[in-house]
Formats: sequence, structure tokens, C-alpha cells
Amino acid sequence: MNNKPLCQYESPDGHKCQEIDMGSGYCFWHDSKFDKSGLELTQKLERYAKRGGLLQGLELKRANLEGLNLVKFGNHEGYDLSYSNFYRANLQGAHLFNSTIKNASLMKADLRDANLHCCKLENTNLLGMKLDKTRIDNLYLGGKLLQEKQASEALKEQDLDEANDLFLQSEEIYRLLRKGAEQQGLFEMAGKYTYSELRMRHAQYPKLSKRRLVSSFVDMLCGYGEKPENVIRFSLGMIIACAICYFIFGINYNDGLIQFSSQASWSDNLSTLLNCIYFSVVTFTTLGYGDITPTGITRLIATVEAFTGSFSLALFVVVFVKRMTR
Repeated sequence: MNNKPLCQYESPDGHKCQEIDMGSGYCFWHDSKFDKSGLELTQKLERYAKRGGLLQGLELKRANLEGLNLVKFGNHEGYDLSYSNFYRANLQGAHLFNSTIKNASLMKADLRDANLHCCKLENTNLLGMKLDKTRIDNLYLGGKLLQEKQASEALKEQDLDEANDLFLQSEEIYRLLRKGAEQQGLFEMAGKYTYSELRMRHAQYPKLSKRRLVSSFVDMLCGYGEKPENVIRFSLGMIIACAICYFIFGINYNDGLIQFSSQASWSDNLSTLLNCIYFSVVTFTTLGYGDITPTGITRLIATVEAFTGSFSLALFVVVFVKRMTR
């Protein structure tokens, strides 16, 4: 009977390590004070995983894990490496398909030529990773990056310097992921990361500053060039808003002024509104049939709408083609 003390590590999920205590209270794998810098641990870790060792909470800072293969063939669930510390670890060529690496640290880890396909990286520190030729398709990052969540908490505590630093880190992470996706030809994914990257940059601008206002407008208009549906929504909103203005202030039709009138019947007002919507569409698309013309203040409104419409249509073509040709 083995009476040697066991490792004291217990993961937040309640899993306990069954390895022998090295004298520090923890086993080799879970001892954060044991310096593993440069140690060749690839085969040792693979054997440990295959015999059912607890892979949560591993302390592998700066360890050499080049070529590590942690794939469960024939199993829908990959290995669970949650809460592990891979800070500056050498994971070049590592095969981590479908692994769960939540609430962990991959900060500055070398993941060149590694396979992170279908990995779950929720709440994991990804700052400074090396992703050259890394397979990153179908990554699951959760709703937000770890630093994004921390930045939101810092904002609640009104710590603007800390929040801006965390937003900057988030921007850097999204930039890394975007470049990695582009390198792999995953252009749709790259577009999503581009949008998130620019959103993090937006969050760093001072409130009510010119740059933040411009950034907000560009986001609303076209999602930083990544969302053609935003252009459609903006265009429809502009058309309806201008139509209401024409309905209130009046436009010329059949040698007479048509506009809302409390004295007119609801059917007449409805007919007038439909004519105003028609005129707004014609003006926005710069068709200009001439059967209805603006008058008074609606001339200014029509001018602004026509200019905005020509710009919006050109913008939609650019954004749509960009999306479809990826």
C-alpha cells in the first residue's frame, strides 16, 4: 500500500491530482516553483496524459514541448488543459486539436506550426503568442477575450489607465489572430478579428473625442468595412427619415404641394406618405425622375439625401465585394 502523500492540487472544477507529492505539497506537473525552463517534456507529458493524469492546472512555464501530440483519436472530447500555465512555453508543431485550454495562459507561447483547430480558449491569456503558420480555424474564444472582460471591470471601477492598457492588449491579440487567419487563408475569420481589433482601438479613444465620434460613425455605417448589412440599415433609415421630413414640410406634385394635413382623411395622408417614400427612394438612389420636386427646406433635405445616397451606394458595393471575394 502506497502511503506517500499526494499532490495537493485541486482544480476549480473539483478535480484532484493523484500524483506523488515532491515535497513541496505538489507533484512535478503542478508545482509552480519548480523551474521547468528548457526542460524537454514532450514525451513525458504525452505519457502522463495517456495514463490519465490530471492535465488541468499544469505549471509548464518556459518548458520545451516542441512537437507535443495531445490528440484523443476517436474521441469527440479533447484533453482538458484548463487553468494551465504555458507562459513562454515552446509549443512549436504541437498538435492540440479540440483541446480545452480555458482560464489558462498561453502568453508569449511559441505556437508556430502548431494545430489549434477547434481549441476552446475561453478566458485564456493569449497576449504575445507566436502564430506563424499556426492552424487556428474554428477557435472558440467565448464572447470576449480575457482582457476585454478585465477592461470592462476596470471601467466600472473608473480606472481608465488600467482599462486602456487592457483594451490595448485586446487589440494586439485580435491583430495577432487576424494576421494568423489571413496567413491561413481564413479571410472571413480575419474579417471578424479585424472588426474586433478596431472596436478595441475605438474603446481606447477618450469619450466625446473627435476620433471616437468618427470611429462610432464608421462602425454604425459599415462596421469598419466588414458589415455590408450596416450600410443597408443606414440607407433604409436615411430613406425613411427623409420621407418623414418630406411628409411634414411638403413637396411639389402635380403642380401642387402635398404634405401631412390634419384636415385630410387618413387615406389621403397615407397616399401622401407613400409619395414621400417614393420621392425619398428616387432621391437617395439619385434617379431623379422629376415627377415630384422639393420645395423650400425640403430642397436642402433632398440635397443632403442625394449626396448621402450616392456615397452609401458606392460604399455598399465596396464592402459587399470585399466580403464576397474573400
